[in-house]
Amino acid sequence: MYLWVKAFHIIFIVSWMASLLVYPRYKMHQVKSVAGEPLFETMKEASARLKRIILTPSLIAVWLLGLTLAVMNTGVFAGNWIWVKLLLVLGMTALHGMFVGIGRKIDRGDEVSVKKLQLLNEVPFILLIAIVILVVVKPI
Repeated sequence: MYLWVKAFHIIFIVSWMASLLVYPRYKMHQVKSVAGEPLFETMKEASARLKRIILTPSLIAVWLLGLTLAVMNTGVFAGNWIWVKLLLVLGMTALHGMFVGIGRKIDRGDEVSVKKLQLLNEVPFILLIAIVILVVVKPI
């Protein structure tokens, strides 16, 4: 059963990461247009669907499945790597919340820096690299 839970955990990590990388891109296109224009409305609708169908459900599944794995294998907490990983996953979750908050501002037509979105868009990938190294290599 543990391996099934782990497999689905990985599947939802991939979908969450893909969404975290795409969502800011949709919002960048939306920011570059004007409220009411077709591009603005298309990106607003596309990002809302992405958030509702993939982004948020994946976040919830990642956490539920990850916590299930932890309960099934409490010995994992003996390593230092898991604590750093959990800290980074909390950071990824906070970033998710930040993206959603920025998205709401953009949907309202508030001013949001494209440069800020471009910089933030790189953070999930950097966090993913660190998390995967911690899980696979367990360097600490």
